[in-house]
Amino acid sequence: MAKEKQDKPRKPKKKGMFKQLIEIFKFTYRDDKALPWLTGVAGIAPIVVFIILGICLHWSWLGWICSMILAVMIGLLLFTIVLTRRADAVGYRQIEGKPGAAVSVLGNMKNAGFSFPQDPLWVDPRTQDVIWYGTSYNGIYLIGEGDYGRVHKAMDRIEKRLKGVTAGSDIPIFRISVGQGPKQVRIQDLRKKIVGMKAYVPTEHKNAIAKKVHGKRRFMMNKYQLGILNERLRTLQKKNMMGAPKGMDPNHPPKMSRRAMRGR
Repeated sequence: MAKEKQDKPRKPKKKGMFKQLIEIFKFTYRDDKALPWLTGVAGIAPIVVFIILGICLHWSWLGWICSMILAVMIGLLLFTIVLTRRADAVGYRQIEGKPGAAVSVLGNMKNAGFSFPQDPLWVDPRTQDVIWYGTSYNGIYLIGEGDYGRVHKAMDRIEKRLKGVTAGSDIPIFRISVGQGPKQVRIQDLRKKIVGMKAYVPTEHKNAIAKKVHGKRRFMMNKYQLGILNERLRTLQKKNMMGAPKGMDPNHPPKMSRRAMRGR
């Protein structure tokens, strides 16, 4: 029994909040030398403001104690917000321009109601151009990395195949090209861009649940429709119908029957 207990792997201890903040601070400070000043001002500013208010308003000793506790809490909150944003900016700068950078952002969007598989939908092994797909209640998303012209030509072909999957409905397909070009979205703006993309439909639309937003009716799928869509897309991906095998020229994709494109 003693040997069995010794053989059991020990669970790694969870790091506390302050240890995590220290690690993030050290990581960010390597590339952001202004970090101590910015976080220091954010953390001390509420305390200074409350001290000035206390002197001007002649608070009692109880008021001073309560206000200082509140000031420290607000200062810690502002410190954390500034540190997190600066750390995100440093992280984005480090991965920007590298192949597969977008998947690090897409993988963290599940809690926002989006589903982005880790495996790409299309890859060009020669140029390392990549296209991922994702879904939400608002439609289908195509996220491309690489040369803008090549990626959009590939998206044209993929969109035709997707319309075979979604035949009989008007599910919108949104395109986003990630990069530093004039028509591309930078990696730090990718999440905001995806969340902000919504399609609006006329009032008489019959193929979707339309939610009224600011006087317009927004395209919305229900859970049943979204589930069927995800299953069809996963089936196509598993069968490698829309992927690019090694050595395949992405400009000359193989022909597929309509039955195959629908995942049947």
